[in-house]
Amino acid sequence: MMMVPVMSWAQSVVVTGKITSADTKAPVAGASVFLSNSSFGTSTGKDGKFTLTSLKPGQYNLVVSSVGYEDELKLISLVDAGVVLNIELKPKITQLKEVTIAPISKSDRKQALEQFKQDFIGTDENAGNCKIVNPDVLNFSYHQNKTVLEAYTDEFLLVENKALGYRIKFLLRNFKSELQTGNISYSGSQVFEELKGGKVKQERWHRKRDEAYYGSAMHFFRALYRDSLDDAGYRIYRLSRDINESRPADRNIQAHLVNARKLSRDSLIFWVNAAHDSRYTHQKFHGRFNVKDIVKSTANPNLKEVIFPDHLYVVYTKKWEANFYKDVYRSPNDLNYQTTIVSLVNNNPSIVIDKNGTIIGPSPMYEGSWSQARLSVLLPVDYTPYSTQQQFLETQALKRD
Repeated sequence: MMMVPVMSWAQSVVVTGKITSADTKAPVAGASVFLSNSSFGTSTGKDGKFTLTSLKPGQYNLVVSSVGYEDELKLISLVDAGVVLNIELKPKITQLKEVTIAPISKSDRKQALEQFKQDFIGTDENAGNCKIVNPDVLNFSYHQNKTVLEAYTDEFLLVENKALGYRIKFLLRNFKSELQTGNISYSGSQVFEELKGGKVKQERWHRKRDEAYYGSAMHFFRALYRDSLDDAGYRIYRLSRDINESRPADRNIQAHLVNARKLSRDSLIFWVNAAHDSRYTHQKFHGRFNVKDIVKSTANPNLKEVIFPDHLYVVYTKKWEANFYKDVYRSPNDLNYQTTIVSLVNNNPSIVIDKNGTIIGPSPMYEGSWSQARLSVLLPVDYTPYSTQQQFLETQALKRD
């Protein structure tokens, strides 16, 4: 029996508009128009017009992309009324990127592509069922003695996720992987398209999508917005900690370990132990938060603000943690539930969210379970679960038995 979504939105919003060239005022045909990180996308007709229908209320980044023009990004708020947009695209000024190193060799490109797949798509079970359809559009470069990998594309990077049943079109504007520290950052816009499949495939995709959803950051922020954390299986705490000043910087540690053969036994032991030391010290819980302690209303009735001191410690009690994170503090008496530490970055005072669990503006930093989420488990922001959490947990229990 085919599963059907268990959540619904009362309203269905329509966005229409016309895309023209800023210099000639002529309509731009064939431009891609989509809501970033959603399953809503289309192309403009010969007259430059477009229509996006059956949209769920929320905050979205509307993206317009066309060959020969600069991408246009526009934050739109969808409530219960239609939105009409007239957007002018600026012609792209072709500029050669600053060349700081020689083009990478074929062997280096092969190595870079494999590293990119691990860092961008992931290394979990789902990642094994993901394929980059057009890897040739990726441009790679190495920096700092091949310890930093960067990548970008001038057109859509196409990835087929056959684990979840999506074809993802990703405009990757920049990607950076620091190979010594493990830090990964990237920016861009993406739109999801449903893969075609029979009933058996569809049901398998629905189960895998729900598996990716429950316990995810999207699931958490939706529950936080609705003040339903207890029912969803989350506990939140305030966590304070200090930087471990006695631990050498990651770059120093990795630089010494790369030359391990040249080190004395005592020196090697020192640097290995340093690598295993936590970056933090004096970690301490300061009690459990209630939703009302950290979630505040905003001037926009469709948005809420999440404000907390120090760090937000999030425990999901419906899944066990499969990985070890040396920098994630665990209470000696706590069970090994999936745990994530949420930290504000770049002096941002808060996190702003909408009812879909979408973060509006800069994203926080995640350590622990959510930090491992890659494209292999990425769901569109308009995703609707196909089973309730209880149904999902019961199905998982039956599979284990």
